Amino acid sequence: MTIWDTLVGQRPTIDALEKAVAGHGMTHAWLFTGPPGSGRSNAAIAFAAALQCDQGGRGPDCPDTCHACHTVLAGSHADVSVIRTQKLSIGVDEVRDLVRRASLSPMGDRWQILIVEDADRLTDQACNALLKAIEEPNGRTVWMLCAPTVEDVLPTIRSRCRLVTLATPTTVEVAGFLQARGIEARLASYAARASQGHIGRARALAFDEDVRNRRQEVVGMPARLTTLGRCMDAATRLASAAKDEADAITAELDAREKTDLDAAYGVVERGRRPREYGPALAALEKSQRTRAKRRHLDVVDRGLTDLMSVYRDAIALATGAPGELVNEDIREQVQTIVDSSTPELNLRRIGWIFAAREQMLEFNVPVALALESMMVALKAPQR
Repeated sequence: MTIWDTLVGQRPTIDALEKAVAGHGMTHAWLFTGPPGSGRSNAAIAFAAALQCDQGGRGPDCPDTCHACHTVLAGSHADVSVIRTQKLSIGVDEVRDLVRRASLSPMGDRWQILIVEDADRLTDQACNALLKAIEEPNGRTVWMLCAPTVEDVLPTIRSRCRLVTLATPTTVEVAGFLQARGIEARLASYAARASQGHIGRARALAFDEDVRNRRQEVVGMPARLTTLGRCMDAATRLASAAKDEADAITAELDAREKTDLDAAYGVVERGRRPREYGPALAALEKSQRTRAKRRHLDVVDRGLTDLMSVYRDAIALATGAPGELVNEDIREQVQTIVDSSTPELNLRRIGWIFAAREQMLEFNVPVALALESMMVALKAPQR
């Protein structure tokens, strides 16, 4: 096992980062880009571990018993800070806190490393605060930003960073990764295809039957969109299932945060609420609502990606494109869509799904309304 094991199909990237660890091309600011699930944040964290390790992450005890590697990968290293958000954006206060840490000397004898996982979610004020810190770096500070594409980061910031571009791993590479972790070949192949190169999604599909069942429900929708009533029903089911899944994910965390807040203000022990408790509780509940909305949109977005994969398969099947279908297990349903449509129509359908996604994520259109409009547009044409 090495610190790079989670980076599937990224050999060129690993080689470049190892050279930087050895002192060839090292710089104070890095921008990791790549499609969702390609491992941007994993690459940044592995790179941070290698930089903090006296042996560059290649020693005989790395990463299991090596203190530097182990603590960085576990998220407990004193000189490595990771900012990740469950909210829709990263605000200026969070970035200013990072900037203050960046100005300090590391506690150890190596680097002060600051990783921003969702740099594309930085607000304008946050970007301005970050830019000043990157323009005037501390000699032993390293910034690592992660974003889907370079266009998601301000030109003034990305021009000061060394770019690291990750690729989408192949189905074979993802399947091999899963098999190495005990998943049998057939299930690993299914999860690799269905995830479309998203490592986290592949893990979930391989290890969780409920995740597989929810996906089967979504990819089965296109073949059933034959009437207006079925379209409205599909939209309702997708929105409801996404909300239930998002609520299940956030409910436990919300309860734990509330318990911690009560303990911090002595509400449980003293049986009364101090004056400062009310504003703190209001701020916590606001943060939790924002996180719940982000999680709901993330789950819906994943469902839209699965829907698009069906129409992508229909285009591939109709045009005789080589290779396996993403949804090889429902080939008959995909063939039904092919028989009742054209590649041009299915390409437009993918565009309508993208439009619904943009309405929800960019223009704050209610999820149910956007999904209803989209499902009606996707309806099979009357013969």
